[in-house]
Amino acid sequence: MSSEIYFSNNYRDLCQEHGTGAGFQFEFSCRRCQDTWRSAFEPYTSGRVAGWLGKGVNAAYGMLGRGGYGMSSAADGLAGAGFGSARDKSFQRAITNAEGHFNRCPRCTDYVCNRCWNAAQGICLNCAPDTAAEALAAQQRGLNDMVSERAYTVGQQNGQAFDVTAPRQLVCPQCGTETRGAAFCSGCGHRVAQPDNCASCSAPIPEGAAFCPGCGARR
Repeated sequence: MSSEIYFSNNYRDLCQEHGTGAGFQFEFSCRRCQDTWRSAFEPYTSGRVAGWLGKGVNAAYGMLGRGGYGMSSAADGLAGAGFGSARDKSFQRAITNAEGHFNRCPRCTDYVCNRCWNAAQGICLNCAPDTAAEALAAQQRGLNDMVSERAYTVGQQNGQAFDVTAPRQLVCPQCGTETRGAAFCSGCGHRVAQPDNCASCSAPIPEGAAFCPGCGARR
């Protein structure tokens, strides 16, 4: 082909070569928002004729015999031989129409729809974001960052009263329910708090033990 093909990697080929639905159609997509635009459907007459002939041959195969089958095969071959060039011409027409719906950014070379195009700057919104929208987004980020920072400070203050040395069981060994460090399981009521420590030697005392396994002191 003499002319250059554009939209080389952001289109989808919806063409159908054979059958009553044979024809050409292409779907183009915006690189930024992924919205799509489809070209008008163009029927492929040769492919449709081959489909109609194939149906007729199958219906009347007993009367036509092998000669009818050969006629259908010849029609399929003729349709297939012209499909490629017809598709290329249809693609060129689709590209010409698509150029009215997409803009090619001179900076990143992406094709974007009119909604993703910064007409004032002549480049896409990825390369030249809308100033008002960016300002509003920056304000929201600043607000979120400040709230997060203040909440982190409050968490640090509350953390002073949290006993980080106390062992906590997060899953009930009895039924597998998440306990989130609670003393008893909310699923089965099983006591999941870690054993108490001995008042004399601080060794862990298993549940139900009468004496400390570390020093022998009575609980």
